[in-house]
Amino acid sequence: MVGSVAQLWRYPVKSMLGEQVAEADVTERGMLGDRRWAVLDEETGKIASAKTPRLWRALLSCRATAGPDGAVVLGPDGRALADDGLTELLGRPVTLADTPPPGASLDRSKPDQVLARGLDADVEADVVRFGSAAPEGTFFDFAPLHLITTSTLRSVAALSPRTAIEVERYRPNLVIETAEPGFPEHSWVGAELRIGDGLVLRVIASTPRCAIPTLAHGELPRDTYALRVLAEHNRVPALPGLNPEPCAGVYAQVVTPGRVRPGDHVATG
Repeated sequence: MVGSVAQLWRYPVKSMLGEQVAEADVTERGMLGDRRWAVLDEETGKIASAKTPRLWRALLSCRATAGPDGAVVLGPDGRALADDGLTELLGRPVTLADTPPPGASLDRSKPDQVLARGLDADVEADVVRFGSAAPEGTFFDFAPLHLITTSTLRSVAALSPRTAIEVERYRPNLVIETAEPGFPEHSWVGAELRIGDGLVLRVIASTPRCAIPTLAHGELPRDTYALRVLAEHNRVPALPGLNPEPCAGVYAQVVTPGRVRPGDHVATG
C-alpha cells in the first residue's frame, strides 16, 4: 500500500481550467473526457498552450466541461464561448479542435527564463511533439495520466512563503493521499500501481514542471513559488540521460483499464 485516491480531475480542453469528478473511467487513452479538445492557432498550426504564457495564459481564465455534444467553454465572465469569442479573448485566430493535426506540436517556454524575465518576455522555447508516450490522436504532451501525491503538495506548501499550494496549479488527474514525507512518487517510476478493483497503471517518468503552475488560474493569483520551490528543492532527471529539472508528480500509462473513485486503495505491484 502506498496510499489512496483523494481527488480526481479532468481537463476537457487543453490548458483550460478543469473539473473535479466523483468517479471516472480510465482507458489506454486516459481518463474519459480528459484533454479531449485543444485550441489550435490558425496562423502557426500549433496547439495553443499556457506553457507559452506570453501568448496563451488567458486560456487559464476559461473553464471547460465535457458536454454531450462537445466541449462547453466558459469565458472569464461565465459566458459560453465559441471560436470567435476565443479569438477575441486570446487576440489570435483560433479554433477548437477535437483531433490533433498531422505533426501536432506546441511551444514550451523555458520556465527558468519566464521566472527571470516575466510573463511577457519573448523567451526561448522547446518544441513539444505529441504522442511520444501516449496513444496516437490524443492531445497529451507526454503520457495519458498525471499523478501527484498529497505529500508533494504538503512539501511545496511547507517550503513556500505562502505556506500553501493549490492542487489546481499542477493539473493532475489523480491526487494520491500519502503519508510518506517529501516527494515519494518519484520512487514509483518503473513500477506498476494497482488502484481499486482493477485499474493498473505503469509509472514511466517524473513530471518536469513548466511555467503553468506559476500562472493565475481563474481566481487563483499568480504564484511563482509553485515553481521556485521545486527548482530549489526537487530537481530530478525526468528521463534517463536528461539534466535534472524541477519536478512534481509522475506520468503514467494504462496497463489495465478500469473505473476509479476517491477512496480507492493504491498499491505497487
